[in-house]
Amino acid sequence: METIASTKSLIARGAGRSYGDAALNAQMTLLMAGSSRILFFDDQTGRLTCEAGMLLADILKVFVPRGWFLPVTPGTQYVTVGGMIASDVHGKNHHGAGSFGVHVESFDLAVSNGQMLRCAAGENVDLFNATIGGMGLTGVILRVTFRMLRIETDLILQETIRASNLGEAFDVLERSLSSTYSVAWIDSLAKGDRLGRAVVFTGEHLAAAELPKERASTPFKSSQHSERKVPFDFPGITLNRFSVSAFNAVYFASRKPGRLIVDYQPYFYPLDSISQWNRIYGRAGFVQYQVVFPREGSREAIAAILRRVSDYGVGSFLSVLKLCGRQRNGLLSFPREGYTLALDFPIRARTFSMLLELDRIVDDHDGRIYLAKDARMGARMFERGYPRTAEFALVRQQFDPSRKMRSVLSDRLGI
Repeated sequence: METIASTKSLIARGAGRSYGDAALNAQMTLLMAGSSRILFFDDQTGRLTCEAGMLLADILKVFVPRGWFLPVTPGTQYVTVGGMIASDVHGKNHHGAGSFGVHVESFDLAVSNGQMLRCAAGENVDLFNATIGGMGLTGVILRVTFRMLRIETDLILQETIRASNLGEAFDVLERSLSSTYSVAWIDSLAKGDRLGRAVVFTGEHLAAAELPKERASTPFKSSQHSERKVPFDFPGITLNRFSVSAFNAVYFASRKPGRLIVDYQPYFYPLDSISQWNRIYGRAGFVQYQVVFPREGSREAIAAILRRVSDYGVGSFLSVLKLCGRQRNGLLSFPREGYTLALDFPIRARTFSMLLELDRIVDDHDGRIYLAKDARMGARMFERGYPRTAEFALVRQQFDPSRKMRSVLSDRLGI
C-alpha cells in the first residue's frame, strides 16, 4: 500500500497477455504474479476467494479434479484473475453466461492513495462497475471473490458444423443459442460465394452418465496437455496470401462434421499447447484486431471487414467469430449484444493501411475495438466506441484525481 501511495504513476501487470500496451507504464509497472494464493473456497456453493495474481491454469489444476470449472474463460489459461476483471473477459459462452464480471461478487481494490476499498454490487458500486473492464485504471485489484461452475466430468461434448459462407455461419450460431458454448473459425481469405466460410464448434460439459465405458470410473483425469514449442522466429515471408489460403483450405476440409468427446483443454485453450506460437509471425510480431458490432448490423459489418481483408490478401489464420449476449454494466466493458470478430495479422506496413480502412467500417457500423487486444487505436475512435467514457472519468476523478493509475494505452487514448 505504501508503494501505491508514494508512487507518482503506476499500472498493475498480471501475466502480460494483453496484446498491446495496457500493462505498460514508463515510471512503474507493479508485477502481480507473486500475489497468487487461494484464500477461501466453499465446496457447497463454489464461492472462491483468491489473490488477483493467480493464474487460471493454477485454479484449473486445483479445482477441475474436484468438479469445478470457471464460469467464464478466455482462450488462454495463462491469464490472472485480476487481469480478467480489468479486461472483463468473455468466452465461448457469453451469449448465455455473460462476461466474467457478471460472476464476480466482490473484490478488494487499492486506490491511488493506498486505501483499500471493498467493491461489490451493493458497495462502492460506481467503483465496482468502473473497475470491471477498466483496464487497471481505477486501482490495483488485490483479492477477488467469484463463483465457480459445478461440472461432473472434465470432458466436453463437441459438435462440429461446417458452414459454406458467412451467412450460414451466422445461421448456425443463431440456431446454437441453447448450446452452452459456441465459436466459429472463419476463413478470412475466402471470396465470392465462399466469403466467410466457417467451422462452428459448439460444446457442452459432459455429464457423468454420458461417460464412455473406459472412463466411467475416472470422470476427472489428470490432463496431460502436450506442449510443443515454436523453436525460432519464422521468416517474414512465411505468412502470405498463398500460405494462409492453403492452411485455411486444409483446416476447413479436415474439420469433419459430427459429435466428438474431447478434453476440456484443447476445446478451450487450443493455442496453449503451442509454446511461443507468436513466433510464427516472425520477429516483427503481430497485431490483433478484435471488434464487436450490434446484433442487428453484424452480418453486414463483418462481411464488409472480411471482403476488405480478402482484397488486401493479408490473411489471418486465427480468425474467430462469437455471439455475445446482453451487455453488463461495466463502463468500459467490451462485450455487447451482437457479434465479435477477432483477426490476427503479421505486422507490416500494408497491414496498418488495411486496418485504417477497417476502422472506417467499424465507425460506420457502430462497432468498438477491444482494449485488451488493441495496440494502435486513436482517441477519437475510442470515444465513439465507448459512449460511457464520461461516466468513467467522473469515477476516476473521485478516486484518482491526479491520474496516478495510468498506462501507455490510457495516455494514447486520453482516458
